[in-house]
Amino acid sequence: MTERTPTPAMHPVVAAVTRRIVERSATTRTAYLERIRAAGARREPARTDLGCANLAHGFAASEALDKLALRGRVKPNLAIVTSYNDMLSAHQPYGDYPPVLKKAAARAGGLAQVAGGVPAMCDGITQGRDGMQLSLYSRDVIAMSAAIALSHDMFDGALMLGVCDKIVPGLLIGALSFGHLPTVFVPAGPMASGLPNAEKAQVRQLHAEGKVGRAELLEAEAASYHSKGTCTFYGTANSNQLLMEVLGLHLPGSSFVNPGTPLREALTDAAAARAVAITRQGGDPTPIGEIVDERAIVNACVALLASGGSTNHTMHLVAIARAAGVDLTWDDLAELSAVVPSLCRIYPNGQADVNHFHAAGGIAFLVHTLLRAGLVHGDVLTIMGRGLEHYTREPVLRGDALSWEEGPKASLDRDVLRPADDPFAPDGGVKVVRGALGTAVVKTSAVKPEHRVVTAPAMVFDDQADLLAAFAEGRLDGRDLVAVVRYQGPAANGMPELHKLTPCLGVLQDRGQKVAVVTDGRMSGASGKVPAAIHVTPEAAVGGLLSRVRDGDVITVDADRGVLHIEDAYAVQQRRPTGSAPEGPAWAGTGRELFAAFRATVGAADAGASIFPTHPAPAAPSEVPVVV
Repeated sequence: MTERTPTPAMHPVVAAVTRRIVERSATTRTAYLERIRAAGARREPARTDLGCANLAHGFAASEALDKLALRGRVKPNLAIVTSYNDMLSAHQPYGDYPPVLKKAAARAGGLAQVAGGVPAMCDGITQGRDGMQLSLYSRDVIAMSAAIALSHDMFDGALMLGVCDKIVPGLLIGALSFGHLPTVFVPAGPMASGLPNAEKAQVRQLHAEGKVGRAELLEAEAASYHSKGTCTFYGTANSNQLLMEVLGLHLPGSSFVNPGTPLREALTDAAAARAVAITRQGGDPTPIGEIVDERAIVNACVALLASGGSTNHTMHLVAIARAAGVDLTWDDLAELSAVVPSLCRIYPNGQADVNHFHAAGGIAFLVHTLLRAGLVHGDVLTIMGRGLEHYTREPVLRGDALSWEEGPKASLDRDVLRPADDPFAPDGGVKVVRGALGTAVVKTSAVKPEHRVVTAPAMVFDDQADLLAAFAEGRLDGRDLVAVVRYQGPAANGMPELHKLTPCLGVLQDRGQKVAVVTDGRMSGASGKVPAAIHVTPEAAVGGLLSRVRDGDVITVDADRGVLHIEDAYAVQQRRPTGSAPEGPAWAGTGRELFAAFRATVGAADAGASIFPTHPAPAAPSEVPVVV
C-alpha cells in the first residue's frame, strides 16, 4: 500500500474553480448519476435478463467452458473495445491484445469478449489532405461505435484499447454513456526514441525553404517515426495517455512503457485482472461514471496545463466532461492556467520526447509534485481505489512478479521535468484570448515571450493551400502579418489541423518578421513557435467576424493580456461576409459527403465541437477586454 501523507491545502484558485464547476453542473451531474446508478442497480449480470435466443446469440462462437460460464451469474464478462489497425504505429500492437486479455481475465476469474472495433485515423497521415476534414468528426463516430459495442447487455465491465488523437476521447465519451460499467483503459506505449525532435524540425523548415528535397525530408521523418508505438513528441496522443492516467483510468505508470517489453506485457495482463476486480462480481465495484467527476476533470485540466499538453484538449475535455454531466468551460481552463506552473519541457515545448520525460520521473513525479503543491485533488476515485497518490507509484517487474513502488520524489532531469516550486514558467501555457473577432485559444508554452504579442495587417486565406502557395511565391516575404485562415471550423469543413503551416511561418519569424495566425481551425498539440489564436468561435461559417475580415485589417494577438483585437471593429461588422465554406462538389470525395449531417449539427469549439445535443449550454462569456 502507498503510505498516505498529510493532504496539503488546495490552491485557492483550483478550489474556487472546482466549486464553480460543481455548482454549475449540479443539475446535469445529478441527472447523469441517477441514470447510471439506476442502470447499475441490479445485483446480477445484465445478461441474465436476456431471452434464451438473445443469450445464445451472445455466446454462440465462444468455447464450451466460456459458454457454460456465460450461462451463469458468477463470472464477470468484460467487453474489449479495440482501435486496432496495423497501418498506424500506435495501434498496431493491439492486434495481439485480445487473446492476451482474455487469458488474463480468465486467470483473474472472469471472461472477456471482443465487443467491437472503432475507427482510428491518424492526423499525422492526413495533414493537409481532404481526409483531415473527417478527423474531429471521427471522435464522435468513435463514441457512437463504442456505445454500439457495449449495447448488447452482455458485459459487466470494459477494456478500452486506444491511444491517439480522437480515439481516446471518443472511447471515453462512449464509455461514459455506459457509466455504470467499470472500465479500464489499456495503453500500448510509445515507440523508442528516434531522430531528435530538433533535427526533425530543422529538416522540415529547410524543406519549406526549398533547401533540401523530398528524399532528405522523408529520410528524416522515417528516422523519427520508425517503429510500432505512439509518436514520441508530446502531441494529442501522448497527452491522451497522461490524462487517462491522471483521471485514474490507466494502471499507474503504464502510459509510457514501450511496446514489446516484458513490463508492457505484464501491465497488459494486470489491466485485465484489475478490470475483473472492479466489477461487482470481483468485489470492488468501481463504475467509470463515478470516477470521472468534477474533481477528476479539474485534475485532468491541471495535468494538461502543467505538462504543456495538446490544445485539442481544450475541446476534448469539455466534451468528455459534458458526457459525465459536468459543465467545463474555457474560462475554467484559463483561470487554472494562470496559476498552474509549467513543469515539463517535452517537444514541441522543449527538445525532450516522452521517453525522456518518463525516464526523468514521468507521471509519477508530476502527480507527486502537483499533490504537494495542492494543485490537484488527492481524494478522488480511481481504478486502483480512492486516492490519486496511487499514481505517484511506478510499476516494477521482478522476475514474473509485477508490483508498484514509490516513484521518484525529485526530478531525475530538471531540463525536462521540474517540481512545482521551481517551474519552467509560472503559468500553464494556455491562454484564452478575446475581442471583437471572438474567443480563441493560444498555446504559449512553445512560443518565446518576445513573440507572444503581434500587431500587423491581416492576410486572409480561405484554405491553407492558398497560404502555402503565397509563401512559395514569396508574397509573405518582408512584411509583418497576421495570417487569417478562416472557414476551417467544425461547421465549415470539420476543423482540420493546419500544422503544415508551422514550418513556413516559422521561416518568416526566423527572418525577423512579426507573424501570427488567427484561425477557426486547429493547430493541435504539435503547435509550434509561432503564436496562433486557434479554435476561434464563433467561426466564420456561422457568421463570426472572421467572415468579414479583409487583407490589410490590423489585428492584434496579445497572448499576454488575453486580447484578440481588430481595429475599427464596428466598421468591419457592417461589411458583408466574403468567402464561404466548401459546398456541394467542393465538399465531396474522401468520404466527406457522408458527414454532411455532422456539419449541420456540430457545436462550437468552446462547447466541445460535438454533434451530441445533450450537453449543457456553455456559460456566458466573460467581459471582452479592450485594447487601449
